[in-house]
Amino acid sequence: MAAAVRAGVSGRILGRGSAVGARSMSSWWRSVEPAPKDPILGVTEAFLADPSPDKVNVGVGAYRDDNGKPVVLECVREAERRIAGNQNMEYLPMGGSVKMVEETLKLAYGEDSEFIKDKRIAAVQALSGTGACRLFADFQKRFSPDSQIYIPVPTWANHHNIWRDAHVPQRTYHYYHPESKGLDFAALMDDVKNAPNGSFFLLHACAHNPTGVDPSEDQWREISYQIKVKGHFPFFDMAYQGFASGDPERDAKAIRIFLEDGHAIGIAQSYAKNMGLYGQRVGCLSVLCEDEKQAIAVKSQLQQLARPMYSNPPVHGALVVSTILGDPELKSLWLKEVKVMADRIIGMRTALRENLEKLGSPLSWKHITEQIGMFCYSGMTPEQVDQLTKEYHIYLTRNGRISMAGVTTGNVGYLANAINEVTKSS
Repeated sequence: MAAAVRAGVSGRILGRGSAVGARSMSSWWRSVEPAPKDPILGVTEAFLADPSPDKVNVGVGAYRDDNGKPVVLECVREAERRIAGNQNMEYLPMGGSVKMVEETLKLAYGEDSEFIKDKRIAAVQALSGTGACRLFADFQKRFSPDSQIYIPVPTWANHHNIWRDAHVPQRTYHYYHPESKGLDFAALMDDVKNAPNGSFFLLHACAHNPTGVDPSEDQWREISYQIKVKGHFPFFDMAYQGFASGDPERDAKAIRIFLEDGHAIGIAQSYAKNMGLYGQRVGCLSVLCEDEKQAIAVKSQLQQLARPMYSNPPVHGALVVSTILGDPELKSLWLKEVKVMADRIIGMRTALRENLEKLGSPLSWKHITEQIGMFCYSGMTPEQVDQLTKEYHIYLTRNGRISMAGVTTGNVGYLANAINEVTKSS
């Protein structure tokens, strides 16, 4: 009888406890609201949901061939064939593949760079360009806690997220000039001069995203000079080396100018665009230091930051990159293939501009061919973009950014006609 009573009491207590537990558990996340859709990724979602046979996606931030299909480079396929079955799946060091990092530094700093020879560069493999930027943002917060980052207006939207989540205060500097659809150079220089000494500046090394507007070589030299005068730290995001002009050396010109001028710099590099390794997340973060001793210390701290984030980076993509860049034949093939991609983008810029001009558009479209890289900042308003989507099933981000990779010989006429229709009353 006593045992039965105890069992009954126990059951009732457990019942009450479990009910309370269930209630408290259900309330843990009650205040969580759905996150806003990513402005770029949301475009692709809407495109995929559209049943129209005429739909066009010029919002995608990935290369497509002239049939609108994803591309895997032949140099990548050959590298994968060589790798298959020959490598183990052990962890990489926290700093990643030493071979991949070595080859990546040569692309950015130069094949015969004195900084590489003197071991003055602290560098680690990162999770593509995004991961490299985030790792640097955390490094900046930890070792320059009172600093802020100056970010161009506009910029790739994720830049703001990265430095925000690293708790680094953000300021902006002028970059794009809406009327000329080019660089607002005078305002940019004023912002560099007026920023507190020793500020951090985020710079796009080439093929500025989203505008496609890059400074000229002379303008880069003036920017470098003024940043040096003010003691600012330049951090380059280089997502498109080789993909902008078809020549990796030419696309690294801004970085080489800053190196010649004696800056300490940081660089985020990525192989998403220029090798088509989007899903492999292969990148590199490098920081130029005063000497080898400082570089060792900085690298150790970058690795320590990476440890609780992701411990160590993935191996397959790093093997693909190091295999391609470490083999003269495969590297030569890559240089040819990346030029083919860049040339197709440049060709589509010319075709889009020519189509718009043939339609008798009252607007100037010369900025389409003056800009460079994957993206064209069209100058269309959010309302015009909405009209393109609603009436013509053409998808792009509401800031008017056209991904030239989504433009093909098959759809360029349709796209030009639609753009002409929604802009001719402007």
